[in-house]
Amino acid sequence: MASAGFVTPTPIQSEAIPQVMNGRDIMGLAQTGTGKTAAFVLPILHRLMRGKRGHVRSLIMAPTRELAEQIYNTLNNLGKDTPIRIVAVYGGVNISTQIQKLNRGAEIVVACPGRLLDHINRKTIDISQVEVLVIDEADHMFDMGFLPDIRRILKNLPQERQTLLFSATMPKEIYSLAQDILNDPITIKIGSATLAETVSHAHYPVSQHLKTAFLLKLLGHINSRSVLVFTRTKRRARLLGEQLGRAGFSSTSLQGNLSQSRRQAALDGFRNGRFQVLVATDIAARGIDVCEISHVINYDMPDSPDAYIHRIGRTGRAGQNGDAFTLITCEDKQMVNAIDRVVGSRVEHRTLKDFDYSAPVSKKHIRIAHGPRRHGKLELRGFKPATRVA
Repeated sequence: MASAGFVTPTPIQSEAIPQVMNGRDIMGLAQTGTGKTAAFVLPILHRLMRGKRGHVRSLIMAPTRELAEQIYNTLNNLGKDTPIRIVAVYGGVNISTQIQKLNRGAEIVVACPGRLLDHINRKTIDISQVEVLVIDEADHMFDMGFLPDIRRILKNLPQERQTLLFSATMPKEIYSLAQDILNDPITIKIGSATLAETVSHAHYPVSQHLKTAFLLKLLGHINSRSVLVFTRTKRRARLLGEQLGRAGFSSTSLQGNLSQSRRQAALDGFRNGRFQVLVATDIAARGIDVCEISHVINYDMPDSPDAYIHRIGRTGRAGQNGDAFTLITCEDKQMVNAIDRVVGSRVEHRTLKDFDYSAPVSKKHIRIAHGPRRHGKLELRGFKPATRVA
């Protein structure tokens, strides 16, 4: 595997791979960027080199198209010298092409739950002979949005199988659900399974209506070719990406309203350095494997400590250093305290000396924060300043 860049195994790989090869069910918890994907891909490829081919023997499920594509690419890279056939199954692309590939026979299928169920209902895939099930980013896969689909998929899988769960976080309520589908599992926990020590954290207090102007100023202070900015909504990601472009930054956005081809183009452009800044919703918190991201900036506060962990996990990967900056308002106090607890100390609060914190609200600020006009009025959902805009 040296040709693929694998020389020395990471801790999660050293501990998980032997247990997976022994057939044990695994719950693997480790920080993002520590090699979890290879920890299940390598033993699966080894196992599938023996036995019959032509039917689905391993199913790997992921919550986002980007993560599914990343796992698919890893499988192809590590398995390029094997006869094992791999198919990726997710929405946003033509299902007919996927059906054609499945009809040719595949031993490994990497799938998102919604499109996988579509294939099951169409009877274009048979997962009744799956030997190894992998659920990646299990905490997200087991939340209430995915859980009904997961349960329907499990009904189509054989009872006798090996099941592997991997994640960076595992809340207690999700942990109990995981136990229902695992058989006498081994829990492998590397480090604190929270935040990488290679990332430094800072909070920047700023008024909601000044966030965009502040971000422009902050980016001017950052000496980096690769910055990932997170927003709470799809519309805000699009508008902010456009605003950064008009300000002279090579930027793009990644959010759920884009077609799969445009999402892939944005991600590829960010990976190859064409775009300096990628503005994204939380779909980019999982599945973006770009080692050169030096800064993650939370334009909007994440909605949970676990979401913060996954966002910040996009930087400081593979032993490199990274910075995590969060723009905070007076309304974010509860989450600020929660992040302090996750980090293990009070995160430093910083200011920019050359920024005008007293600037009044403007229509441009509201447009970025809340979207375009509707019915002749500017929408002010959640906007607290009392300043009136005519």
